[in-house]
Amino acid sequence: MSKVIITAAISGAEVTQEMNPAVPYTVEEFVREAKSATEAGASIIHLHAREEDGTPTQGRERFKVLIDAIREACPTVIIQPSTGGATGMTSEERLQPTELNPEMASLDCGTLNFGGDEIFINTENMIIDFASRMKERGIKPELECFDKSHIDMAMRLVKKGYIDGPLHFNIVLGVNGGAAATPRDLLFLRHSLPPEATFTVSAMGRNQLPLNVMAMLLGGHPRTGFEDNLQYSRRVNARSNGELVARLARIAHELGLEVAAPDEAREILQLAPRR
Repeated sequence: MSKVIITAAISGAEVTQEMNPAVPYTVEEFVREAKSATEAGASIIHLHAREEDGTPTQGRERFKVLIDAIREACPTVIIQPSTGGATGMTSEERLQPTELNPEMASLDCGTLNFGGDEIFINTENMIIDFASRMKERGIKPELECFDKSHIDMAMRLVKKGYIDGPLHFNIVLGVNGGAAATPRDLLFLRHSLPPEATFTVSAMGRNQLPLNVMAMLLGGHPRTGFEDNLQYSRRVNARSNGELVARLARIAHELGLEVAAPDEAREILQLAPRR
């Protein structure tokens, strides 16, 4: 029986408690949401750090506090910090979570026009710097690709030796400036990956659930959570990240798939031994 790895992106950097009161800001709220997601079947927590007032931060110490608290409550879960940060941050600001030597971290593989004058900058040299830092520290990069050109960039850097296999991609759909959240685009991007790579699919808003299901049918893995989708159904907010994860786990079982436990996810992704 095939196994799927469910990732829960529990906080994001853009969503707020005004949009959904369950979005975590405090340490206690992060622990609550991480625990709800892992108990429902998530093996990976994709983590954006927030200050107590909800302000996004890439601060090393804030990440450490959150990771330590989540690890105490959910000792086996894979914690995957984001190195995306926010527009305008320097590379060194964004790389701070890598100083904590997580098992995985996100690695953005291209620049995006987020809208208006807001540009999410990831030059080739920046991507090389991020990849080199992760390689030095034994951190597996989750190759975040928002378009076909991002996959091409990642593969060029693999050939140049900056990124080692086995490769794991995150196909992100529906973000302004990137590929649309459509079945056509997902099929195109999935078939643009090397056949031996593993992949996760993230899709925004109302497209999250159908494209997560499609990901599982294509042999990939789904990502849900408040970063991607605040609502359980139209105009009805999800009560927790766990509620979104539980739905995916239920659908996976209906499709004849088994939900991977964290240590099984480590085997599938061929993560280095935990430190």
